[in-house]
Amino acid sequence: MPAPKSSVSSLFAAVFGTIGFSVLAGVLATVMVAPAIAVTGITANNTIGIFESLPDYIELNAGHQQNEIVALNPDGSQFHMATIFDQNREEVDLDQMSDYLKWAAIAGEDRRFKDHGGVDIPSVIRAAIGGGNSGGASTLTMQTVRNILVQQALNQTNTDGSAVSDEQIKKDIAAALAPTIDRKLKEMKLAIGLEKRYSKDEILQAYLNIAGFGGNTYGVQAAALQYFSKNASELTLAEAASLIAIVQYPNLRDLQTPDHYAANQKRRDVILYAMYAEGYITKAERDEALETPVDENFVKPSATNNGCLGASAYMAFPCDYVVNSIFELEALGGNAAERQAEFKRGGYTLVTTINPSLQATATQLAQQWAPKEEARFQLGAAVSSVQVNTGHILVMAQNKDYNNTLEGGGSTATAVNFSADIAHGGSVGFQPGSTYKPYVLLAFLNAGGGLEESFNASTLEVNQAKFADSCNGPWGGKFKFKNDSGEKGSYTVMRGTAGSVNSVFVQMASKVDQCEIKRLAESIGVHNASGEELATNPACAIGGCTNNIAPVTAAAAYAAIANQGVYCKPIIVQAIIDRAGNVLPGQDAGCGQSAVSPAVANTAAYAMQGVVKGGTASASNPNDGTPYMGKTGTTDNAVHVWMVGSSTAVATAVWVGNISGKQSLRQVSVNGTSAALLRHRIFKPLAQAIDSFYPGAAFPAPDPSLLKGNPVFVPDVRGKSPEQARSEIELAELNYVDGGVVDSDLPAGTVAATAPGAGESVPRGTEIVVYLSNGQAASLPDVTDGSYTPNSAINYLNGQGWTNVVSECDVAELTTPPAMIGKVYSSDPAPGAVVNKSAIITVHWYNTPTCP
Repeated sequence: MPAPKSSVSSLFAAVFGTIGFSVLAGVLATVMVAPAIAVTGITANNTIGIFESLPDYIELNAGHQQNEIVALNPDGSQFHMATIFDQNREEVDLDQMSDYLKWAAIAGEDRRFKDHGGVDIPSVIRAAIGGGNSGGASTLTMQTVRNILVQQALNQTNTDGSAVSDEQIKKDIAAALAPTIDRKLKEMKLAIGLEKRYSKDEILQAYLNIAGFGGNTYGVQAAALQYFSKNASELTLAEAASLIAIVQYPNLRDLQTPDHYAANQKRRDVILYAMYAEGYITKAERDEALETPVDENFVKPSATNNGCLGASAYMAFPCDYVVNSIFELEALGGNAAERQAEFKRGGYTLVTTINPSLQATATQLAQQWAPKEEARFQLGAAVSSVQVNTGHILVMAQNKDYNNTLEGGGSTATAVNFSADIAHGGSVGFQPGSTYKPYVLLAFLNAGGGLEESFNASTLEVNQAKFADSCNGPWGGKFKFKNDSGEKGSYTVMRGTAGSVNSVFVQMASKVDQCEIKRLAESIGVHNASGEELATNPACAIGGCTNNIAPVTAAAAYAAIANQGVYCKPIIVQAIIDRAGNVLPGQDAGCGQSAVSPAVANTAAYAMQGVVKGGTASASNPNDGTPYMGKTGTTDNAVHVWMVGSSTAVATAVWVGNISGKQSLRQVSVNGTSAALLRHRIFKPLAQAIDSFYPGAAFPAPDPSLLKGNPVFVPDVRGKSPEQARSEIELAELNYVDGGVVDSDLPAGTVAATAPGAGESVPRGTEIVVYLSNGQAASLPDVTDGSYTPNSAINYLNGQGWTNVVSECDVAELTTPPAMIGKVYSSDPAPGAVVNKSAIITVHWYNTPTCP
């Protein structure tokens, strides 16, 4: 904007008093802007040195522009999410502006604009001697130069792309506006340079696009939209003149407050008279415009809606995540500072990965089941969905409204994105509970463990010294825990996963290096939302350690499991459209095989399908034909609850919990439902909606070798004492089960047999049923060789200790050898069987033609 008239006069009075008006005239003559003005004996040569030291080159680069954030509807059309700008400006061509604007700018600010070469000599002379009433000495070209210099000061960066300090910016702006000889001479010379390089129309267009119109609004298009809710091309004469009336004193004449209306109208009327005097408008047009008051009926303001606070419905938190992801957009610069600076310049359209329909559904569900108005405790809920094979964030919703103002939005709003980590505008995350258990499962399988291996769920205390930890170990002391539903007895890994049995996972974790759990988790993107290293203490086996995870992180990790171990970093910007309409790449998801092999991932997904089919997550099963795998999570005292699940197409994480405080969700109901169950109420209908857009397929089959894992052989403990047998069975990583006493010829109290039997290959942890001998049995003698009659067989067996022997006659067949008539041919039990001596023994013999 031009300097105030008094300042201009003071400036040229200073010029005259310091170097004399003849110097100024000599300068002008030197640069060929006017004929020499010979008012003294000082020649032009005396002034050449002054100009030679000044820059003479400046460009009409586009000023800062608005950025737009959009999503894509299913039909490919753009869904406007938000407008983001450092300055409220929208560049338009001269032919997209009302002619009234162009005429008002020339008539009101620089009547000889079409005639001078950048510096208006008569105006300079009048300003220097304090005469005339036609305005200051600054031409539109000089004002354009001044605005460019101010913008350069505002938008400068250091050579490394980092932001310049506020102190330096203020200093440079002051220099661009300072009423000094050096500044005015520099402005003149740059204006002359502009006139040499650009046409009058180009300069006028630049001026109308860069001029300030109050606050953070620059350029006639943004001003027209802000003050009159219409495009610059649609402005009436009165409206155009009213806008140009602002530029000299925006802080006094803008239309942001009724207090400025009178001052604006006074200057507007001056401009209207000038437009008539210059022949741009007729007297009738002038008079009609003059009769239009600048008042509440004249001004039709519209909100600028800058930033995520003004985002479209449901889109504020995804918008915030986009803004906090600018540092990752490599297409905008070589480092984070350069990217931020380029985005600040604006003019970009960022195309997001958000699905508008699903975003609306997720937000509605979160706010329905976890009401933002809940007053008894600070209830929060967040939902994040990530596409499995792309990393695209499809949903990022929560129950609270978005508000990042200093005043805040009360208890129903927040500026914290619950789905995100701190680096992306989120929180420090939330304890994951049992949703951390799949990472233990991955490490267990990766070490050769199998889903059919079993653990004793009755084990509720372990010595932490059993846990190897090459990252942070060793550990020591007792680790006591409990099973949420009081599970006891033997549980396979498969069954323990479905039921989320703590004891099973603690014992699984004791079989692997805790650092390996961390390594595999990190390879699929798991990290603390605060940026701190993942903890590796034994309590992490059940999600009870100090790790705090963001929902979008959990969703992306489960997506990697569903994707056969291929991890895609979650991204929200899929493409960038630059100022020229070129399509640039967005964020790089960097999809690639993690440290989790396909075999391990597929087998883990197989086990996690059991969680959804009939385990702790069955209430979240969409039951729409799309297979799901997943895991629930409940922290100590149910302060937080989770449901994280995935199809082969999309993974979704739902967190419900305390934003602050420790209200147990199991002890409070919301909308007639236990708060601990809200995760399922949100997840299931959202999953059904997701499946309609992104139908999943069947998961790959588990790796057969990871069902049994590394099998072991049942030791032969027959004839050994129960104590010896237990020791050998447990040493083989099998579980001893007392099968009671059976008939045996082995010494009483020793092991008679096992099931499975000695030498069989079984998964680790298999229950081995151990049967002890009663010592009351022996191997039954053979009386079926044809030498015993029924009576002699009975007598013989009686003599061997079997006191309960009976005979049974069978009629001989035609093929029966004659020698076998009247002889014993079989016994029941068979010869050699170990039989209790009090058991009934039946001997069978032949007779003919009938039995007696």
